[in-house]
Amino acid sequence: MRPVFRLCGVSDLFLASASPRRQQFLAELGLPYQVLTNPSCELSPEPGEDPRLFTARAAEQKARQTVPLIPESCQIPLLIAADTVVSIDGSILGKPANSAHALAMLSRLSGRSHQVTTSVCVILPRKRQESSFAFSDQSSVTFYDWPQETLSAYAQSEEPLDKAGAYAIQGQGAFLVKAIQGSWSTVVGLPLSRLCHELLERKLIA
Repeated sequence: MRPVFRLCGVSDLFLASASPRRQQFLAELGLPYQVLTNPSCELSPEPGEDPRLFTARAAEQKARQTVPLIPESCQIPLLIAADTVVSIDGSILGKPANSAHALAMLSRLSGRSHQVTTSVCVILPRKRQESSFAFSDQSSVTFYDWPQETLSAYAQSEEPLDKAGAYAIQGQGAFLVKAIQGSWSTVVGLPLSRLCHELLERKLIA
């Protein structure tokens, strides 16, 4: 498949995420990248913290703490970090601890609309006037009102266990969703259109 974009003025692109979907997005654009992860970067929201503020804080910390892992041999590195949360009624839903916890989350979301917020922090190549930039995007997702038996079956499928909000819109959990207002890629974990626009504006891709 022919690449859509190419890197400009950058020797190496790094993704500070172990998410297979974020990696897939970059791969499908044709951008060569390397994965760098730092488990110590994971943050927890403060009680009552706004989802946009939390994801922005988490993405920036992830980016800043991953920069030291970039090999010294990389002359012009570019690093992308992102963080995504699901929230409803102003409360941030993390990843479920077990199937019962997943079912409780899904029951709360069923038949209602909730928000998915993804923030991105990009560390730019050295010796540029602008050292970094960041942005946030939020989409609204509405679930059909599902029977408890259906939600229970999905909760026990194991897919929800490592997913914020206990579902994966890009996986089996796609059936849960009635409508999306906003960007589908934001819900998956990387606002792709906005990211490409920002990188094009700065002549980092072409």
